[in-house]
Amino acid sequence: MVEFSLWDIVRNLLMAVRWTVVLSLIAFVGGGVVGLALLVARTARWPGAQALVGGYVQLFQGTPLLMQLFLAYFGMALLGFETSVWTAAALALTLYTSAFLAEIWQGCVRAVPKGQWEAAQSLAMSFGEQLRHIVLPQAGRMAIAPTVGFLVQVIKGTALASVIGFVELTKAGTMISNATFQPFLVYSCVALMYFSLCFPVSFYARSLERKLNVNKH
Repeated sequence: MVEFSLWDIVRNLLMAVRWTVVLSLIAFVGGGVVGLALLVARTARWPGAQALVGGYVQLFQGTPLLMQLFLAYFGMALLGFETSVWTAAALALTLYTSAFLAEIWQGCVRAVPKGQWEAAQSLAMSFGEQLRHIVLPQAGRMAIAPTVGFLVQVIKGTALASVIGFVELTKAGTMISNATFQPFLVYSCVALMYFSLCFPVSFYARSLERKLNVNKH
């Protein structure tokens, strides 16, 4: 039987960490782009946009991410598209992330005093100018901390991609555990690595929130 040292286990897990980070960044950036489009559509009050965006948000917030991953992976195959775990995982996590970011940002836009909108309208600004020059700078300031904080949920959510065969940190941990027969040691290392990824982000989000609250006063 092949003997695995602690370094062998850690080294192989570290190789998988990079895919967890890459998938998290793809989901976060892609979700941010889609979420911003949803925010603009909802804020602009285009006909039917409120209902459609609201339904979209409720759909992805109200169903388990695990189910969304299954639907993305098997649904794409049923539609005749060549399915890869990378594509399915990135798509599912991007849509999931966009729904939550759209809701977070919508709350921040609503927190901008109504008088700011009215002042912008009195200056004959177009809707796009109102957003770009008046509303988004104020809403963006409020959104920084919760947006950064949500990145932690995205990082942890990537663990579910293991169920469709995506080899990230959790999947690699399972494979190494099966090879070494040391599940406690392996999953302890996996937990520490997730903590090492998530704690700095959580700490940064909390420090940003404190700093922004102080600056308000």
